[in-house]
Amino acid sequence: MSAYIVGVLVPLLVTILLRNSKNRKIRGVPADVGGEPGFAIRNHRFSSPLSTAWEGVTTLVELFEQACERHRDRFLLGTRKLIARDVEVTEDGRSFEKLSLGDYEWLTYWKTFEAVCNFASGLANIGHVREERAAIFADTREEWFIALQGCFRRNITVVTIYASLGDEALCHSLNETEVTTVICGQKELRKLVHVSGQLNTVKRVICIDDNIPSDSLPDEHGWTITSFANVERRGRENPVDADLPLPADVAVIMYTSGSTGLPKGVMMTHGNVLATVSAVMTIVPNLGKKDIYLAYLPMAHILELAAENLMAAVGSAIGYGSPLTLTDTSSKIKRGTKGDATVLMPTLMASVPAILDRVRDGVVKKVNATGGLSKNLFDLAYSRRLHAINGSWLGAWGLEKALWDALVFKKVRAILGGRIRFILSGGAPLSGDTQRFINICLGAPIGQGYGLTETCAGGTFSDFDDTSVGRVGPPLPCSFIKLINWPEGGYLTNDLPMPRGEIVIGGPNVTLGYFKNEEKTRESYKVDERGMRWFYTGDIGRFHPDGCLEIIDRKKDIVKLQHGEYVSLGKVEAALSVSPYVDNIMVYADPFHGYCVALVVASQSAVEEWASRQGIAYSDFSELCRKEETVQEVQASLVKEAKKARLEKFETPGKIKLLSDPWTPESGLVTAALKIKREAIRKVFADELNKLYSS
Repeated sequence: MSAYIVGVLVPLLVTILLRNSKNRKIRGVPADVGGEPGFAIRNHRFSSPLSTAWEGVTTLVELFEQACERHRDRFLLGTRKLIARDVEVTEDGRSFEKLSLGDYEWLTYWKTFEAVCNFASGLANIGHVREERAAIFADTREEWFIALQGCFRRNITVVTIYASLGDEALCHSLNETEVTTVICGQKELRKLVHVSGQLNTVKRVICIDDNIPSDSLPDEHGWTITSFANVERRGRENPVDADLPLPADVAVIMYTSGSTGLPKGVMMTHGNVLATVSAVMTIVPNLGKKDIYLAYLPMAHILELAAENLMAAVGSAIGYGSPLTLTDTSSKIKRGTKGDATVLMPTLMASVPAILDRVRDGVVKKVNATGGLSKNLFDLAYSRRLHAINGSWLGAWGLEKALWDALVFKKVRAILGGRIRFILSGGAPLSGDTQRFINICLGAPIGQGYGLTETCAGGTFSDFDDTSVGRVGPPLPCSFIKLINWPEGGYLTNDLPMPRGEIVIGGPNVTLGYFKNEEKTRESYKVDERGMRWFYTGDIGRFHPDGCLEIIDRKKDIVKLQHGEYVSLGKVEAALSVSPYVDNIMVYADPFHGYCVALVVASQSAVEEWASRQGIAYSDFSELCRKEETVQEVQASLVKEAKKARLEKFETPGKIKLLSDPWTPESGLVTAALKIKREAIRKVFADELNKLYSS
């Protein structure tokens, strides 16, 4: 009887807390849903999931055309002009490409629409028919957007492929979807040439860059090749009517970045993506013509694809950049010239935690290097603002806030152009320390989003006025979020003080499933008796009393140690990545031992700065990382962060291996969104992991 009472009363108590919390604004409320029993929440402003925010608009094609009609002469797409390309050689003989880039050159909404229509007609002219699929295999740039919209106008399904994808995954993606036309840059074309003998269906290649490599000739590889500009020209001279899609037509087959095994193709309809775009539009205030969006994340990632479609829908301008040219000190920017953010001065940007961590580390490094009065002033200003946000010193708002902004934080904001008013962070959990640091130093809220490729990035999104950290907000207006019991992991919806369980997302943003993978689709997707489609995420969350979700675990990341303790690898990594010595980290746990270990990619600037203070001599960074005193210093830092995060002793890595080479998408050890590929890392560093346990 007592178990029954707990099972009934605890959810009832949580429901009352959600509805009647006096301490916080209510952001999500209980929802009546079908399907597997659980604890469901909806956005407090919408009683049912939102499909579109624009009357009469049901597809991405209609949304884009409407925007171009309304904002004809406004700027839409901007690209920096390349002035010079140089090579710099360091003292140790390594060479690096450096770019000098000019101002942004812009296409208006109507000029972009004309380019889209011309490209769509050009596709028909070169022989591509709607029943065939086209792939876009390129870095983010304005031609990517034009090609996407052009394909949509011919109701051609677009296969998106990360520019950093390895050969095996590239061939798998193109062959599985039977792509006949590939749209790519010069760099990606060379990759295609390398694997041309393994491609079964490619007939045409459209090179975005005018300079087509001579080794890409059709007689060698069996495909016809033409330039992007030529396709536009042929379409302009031979216009054809649009072949418009329906909401249920597949717009995109988006291949995941493959954090485990070969990537899976997620089938997204026009209605799926439109639902997410509509939902975000309703909750970020004042989106519109005054905004400038800095686009630099991979458009093959749903976060960026949805963001750019949203910006175009509301009349904003989109300026293109890259992670390597983002700021004045980015690795590809020639010294003395300006990065993308400085020139564009954006008001909005999307980011992934790894990028924001680097911004934070760069600011801290510069402040520490300056030292003296400047560092003391920064520390004081940061402390005052932190206490103000936490509600301790109300006086740090108002005039005092303006003073600190003018004296200290204005210089920090200049790193990203000085006008950022909102940042969307997604793709992975963002540490509370980094979130608060960016909030204070940039003076802009960070909207943490939670979603997956399978839900078109839709799931939850933190409200503009929510100053809390570590949470991902209430459900987006397009989604219901439900927690279901996972008894094996000890997570139940009647847990106190908050319901916990596996996160299941339902709504019009939930995609059709995995391309040519019915078994995996049936495993992860369910349709309930009311017709609602649900996706089972494998992530573990809990609902706060105001209806906001917090991600606390992942089913696949949990390892049971020798004595029965459970370690959540992702949770530990998130806590330890705050250490200034950590550029990247993977925690590993062997079930036959009672402790975990870690591979740590060292932050070169932080470790070398420490070594300089200690007077440690070394010939190169690799040697420094092998020194016992360096390993001890980094491990002590990890222990410190573990204590701050209240990790158990068995969760804190007992031994670490310090690595000097960064993990990049090109190395195959992280995804294009910079999430670690756990299995790939484990295989590459199998010997090192074994030595950590055997030594």
